[in-house]
Amino acid sequence: MYGFPVAKSGQVIGLLGGSFDPPHEGHVHITKAALKRFGLDHVWWLVSPGNPLKKNGPAPLNERIQAASAMMQHPRVRVTGVEAQLGTRYTAQTLQALQRRYPGVRFVWLMGADNLAQFHYWQDWRWIIDNVPIGVIARPGDRIAARLSKAGRMYAQSKVPSTASHIIGRLPAPAWSFVNLPMSNQSSTAIRARGEWK
Repeated sequence: MYGFPVAKSGQVIGLLGGSFDPPHEGHVHITKAALKRFGLDHVWWLVSPGNPLKKNGPAPLNERIQAASAMMQHPRVRVTGVEAQLGTRYTAQTLQALQRRYPGVRFVWLMGADNLAQFHYWQDWRWIIDNVPIGVIARPGDRIAARLSKAGRMYAQSKVPSTASHIIGRLPAPAWSFVNLPMSNQSSTAIRARGEWK
């Protein structure tokens, strides 16, 4: 949980960031799919201290990490609190710090298609896409919005066909691939609204 994960030069590590407030089977589903579809050696869940785009703060970090660790049981997946350890607030800062800490490791940023649709609102979003390959996973109802997104249009020439998505981590950025999966409709927001989480 704490401490920095081990990674060797040349490995391809997928990074799935989020508040995980709470973690759910949808997170597990996309993680397992990402390992296979994007040719990843490992996936790290980056449980964030807080999302700058959300007004209300999440449950305490320790509780979310414990819940995520209990849910995500896979030998190639590591649940981490590295953003809190690094002291970074935004994704671009986290990626820059990880690239410095792990020279030679190839990181792939993982996101749902809903995040790609509003990606251009992220801090330093163009630095992210220019420096780290991105694996986009379709969630129900988000496919068209993601393809028509500002980031999707501006970086259309950097799109890797889904048939070649397994090489995304071996390509120089900018490179992104979009894969359609039968997705879980679970969401952290819905779970909280039903009172099933703190």
